[in-house]
Amino acid sequence: MYLITVEGGDGSGKGLATKVIAQVIEKEFTFSSVEITGEPRRDHPLGRLAINSVRTRTMTPEGEAGLFAADRVDHSHGWILPRLEEGRVVVSERNIHSSLVYQGIVGGLGIDKVSHMNSAALVPDLCVWVDCDPELALNRIRTGTLRVHSEKEEYFETSTLQKEIRLGYHSLLSGKLEMPTPFDMGAIIGPVLNEGSEEEFKKELRLRIRRFLHSHPNPINVQTEVVEQNLIRKLLIKSKGQTTLVGLGVEPNSGRDEWLSDQKPWKILKTSQLEHTESLSQSQDSIRHYVPKSILAHSISSIVGTLSIMSNADIGELRSAQGPVRAVSESHSHKIIRYLNDDLDWLHQHRSLIGRDTSRNQLKEHFLPFGYLVLAIWPLRVAIQKWIKENPKTHLRYCLGQIIRENHNPVAVDNCLKRIKILGSGKPNTEVPNDYSSLISWWQGNN
Repeated sequence: MYLITVEGGDGSGKGLATKVIAQVIEKEFTFSSVEITGEPRRDHPLGRLAINSVRTRTMTPEGEAGLFAADRVDHSHGWILPRLEEGRVVVSERNIHSSLVYQGIVGGLGIDKVSHMNSAALVPDLCVWVDCDPELALNRIRTGTLRVHSEKEEYFETSTLQKEIRLGYHSLLSGKLEMPTPFDMGAIIGPVLNEGSEEEFKKELRLRIRRFLHSHPNPINVQTEVVEQNLIRKLLIKSKGQTTLVGLGVEPNSGRDEWLSDQKPWKILKTSQLEHTESLSQSQDSIRHYVPKSILAHSISSIVGTLSIMSNADIGELRSAQGPVRAVSESHSHKIIRYLNDDLDWLHQHRSLIGRDTSRNQLKEHFLPFGYLVLAIWPLRVAIQKWIKENPKTHLRYCLGQIIRENHNPVAVDNCLKRIKILGSGKPNTEVPNDYSSLISWWQGNN
């Protein structure tokens, strides 16, 4: 979902920073996976051409910059973008800012010209700027593993050049120079100084990356709804391949193709909300403090919706399946799961396989319709909650029709149609709604 790049002079610690960033994201956040890459690509013909142009110095500055741009554009759309659309994070050691500095500033082409050459490439959501004194960095190159890269030996290992590169990064990433369009859309962290201990450097990186991701920025290169639809589709495929867990008494939920169970969508929502409201009224004050009043609230909707597709899951598996858009923190997930099991009685809980301590959770068959429904109407959850609050005396069956006719949420309505196409209509021998009129009929249970 996010493209995170690591920039800085040679020997500044970009490789270490890339690994640390990937590790903290993999451990603490709920993206599908974290992929590490770098530019130029030494394992791709375009990347090798760019590297050779630097080593041999046979190209004009424009030709050299063009090769780096060609490698980047191909990398962007052929490798990085498909992974972002699957909900993954890609951490790249070097990207567009390297070209802006090396060819644009130090090489004298100008950042506007280099930016134009790279305009078809993806825009990094975040650039992590690693800074280090050039003399210290060069000593790392001469004595460390970086010695294996011959292009560094022949081209980059001069103190004068490294100082120019460092000044270039400071000018570009500190804001002294105006970042060219469209690369001014991304965030920049830094400079993160790497001149002390390795542990201090790692600690600073962890703090900075956590702060960025906890702010939940909108991704630049992909739509979150595309990510969500891909994750739901993948989860459905995976769930259909799950088998019965022998000896645990756990059977996969049935009726997935008929998930409405002959109920009307509006009726499912109304009944679920009534059960939730009644349960909350009888719960202790401590529970009401962290459980939202609306059944459509993010935490309940995410957990129940995800469990409706999964046969069973522990907290770790549940959070992984939620992905970055529906993510609920681990501590809050535990609380909501406890409420769903102990107070609302919507779950089966059972011990995991031998050797595991955490309980596994399975949504009871009776509540599958709400789980599927909330995934289908997820893009309109906020609009539906607002409509219910503003129209307490109007029948819920008219909710979706009025929201659609108001035309305040056309993109969200279209996304609901796409989601139902993925999930199915929920009724046997019934086509999925394909326009606003048939969506309203589906909501009201008329088709």
